[in-house]
Amino acid sequence: MTKSELEAEFAFHLKALKIKKSEREYTFARPRRWRFDFAWVDEKIAVEIEGGIWTGGRHVRGKGFENDCEKQNQAQLMGWAVYRFTPTHIARGDAVEIIRKALKTRHEEAVSLVYKLSLLTTKRKRKKKGE
Repeated sequence: MTKSELEAEFAFHLKALKIKKSEREYTFARPRRWRFDFAWVDEKIAVEIEGGIWTGGRHVRGKGFENDCEKQNQAQLMGWAVYRFTPTHIARGDAVEIIRKALKTRHEEAVSLVYKLSLLTTKRKRKKKGE
């Protein structure tokens, strides 16, 4: 199965489970031309589909692997959670389930942060009023 076929299968799984729409081939870290195969920009969640792992594809050979490490490290420094999936992960449904959980977790973290910020704001307002 080609990488584009794997990406199409993963996109089908996302749509079938009604998971929030992602951006395809999202470019980050400009001026670098690095792209994620799938990205949920607001949540800073990215997916890389790893094709060719059993055929000696570019991403598993020396320089290609090093470049992918550099890209992933930079993404993580920028706050991205990067998930890498093989054809097996996609076929079994593991990939889509992990992304579903990751999006849910990021949503819960955001809600918790908003709640904490509202408490701090309320506390600060009370302090200013002398309560």
